[in-house]
Amino acid sequence: MKFLGIGWKCKHSWKKASVNTSWCLLGCSIGDFSALYYFDRFVVDPNPYLVMIVAICCGLMTSIMLETGIMYRQLKNLKESFKIAISMSFLSMVAMELAMNITDFALLGPGNFEFWVMPLAMTAGFLVPLPYNYYRLKKWGKSCH
Repeated sequence: MKFLGIGWKCKHSWKKASVNTSWCLLGCSIGDFSALYYFDRFVVDPNPYLVMIVAICCGLMTSIMLETGIMYRQLKNLKESFKIAISMSFLSMVAMELAMNITDFALLGPGNFEFWVMPLAMTAGFLVPLPYNYYRLKKWGKSCH
């Protein structure tokens, strides 16, 4: 089956795209859930939309730092590693963050944090950017790691 000019049945590419997506998920989750936890435990009556924006920004920052670190281990060039992390992964990270926060918001409503939601939000955060990461890998042979 070809769609968008690529075959979607390559197990090797799905595995590679899944590994790449997992690294992004780790970075996004650390920042996102740390921010949510902080606001839930230490800020009295925070604005829920501000919390969501801060959580997304923290998730993006930690994911970029993690991706840069991973790339730096391979390239030994910090500037080039950062450039690759931003150019190759950023759209995937944004989609992941939005999926995670929308899931959290839909299940708990504004301004709430519960640990039981984390696996559901992380699953959504993994599944949403995965086809895009596979597509980039198959179409252009590009991946972050």
